[in-house]
Amino acid sequence: MALFNTNAFRITEQGLSVLWQKQQIIAQNIANQDTPGYNCKYLDFYAVLKDRMESTSVVGGKAKEGSKQVELATRVYEDTATNTQPDGNNVDVDSQSNELAKVQLHYQALKNQMNGEFTRLRSAMKT
Repeated sequence: MALFNTNAFRITEQGLSVLWQKQQIIAQNIANQDTPGYNCKYLDFYAVLKDRMESTSVVGGKAKEGSKQVELATRVYEDTATNTQPDGNNVDVDSQSNELAKVQLHYQALKNQMNGEFTRLRSAMKT
C-alpha cells in the first residue's frame, strides 16, 4: 500500500528497530556486569542513510520519480580495549544505565511520531 511506502515511514520504522536492538544490547551488558571477562558490546549506528536515490527522469513529458531506497545500517562491536575491573569485565553500569534511559526516550519519541502519523491518516480518512 502506497500510504505506508514513504521514506519518512520507513526511516521511522527502521529507527524503532535500531533503537530496540540497542536497548537489548545495553540490557545484556547490564545483566553481565558481574561476569568475569565480559566485554561491553555497543551498537554502531553508521551510514544512517544509504543514499540510493535515483535521479528524477523525464518520461513521456512527465517527471517520473526514481525508486528511492532508504536503509539504516548497524553493526555490533565489542569493546576489548578497556578493562575497568580486575576480573577483565569492562561494564560501567552507570554509563550503561544512562545510555539506556536516553535510548528509551528516543524510542518513545519515534513511537509518538509514528502514532501521530496514524492519527493524521485516520483524521484524513474521516473527512
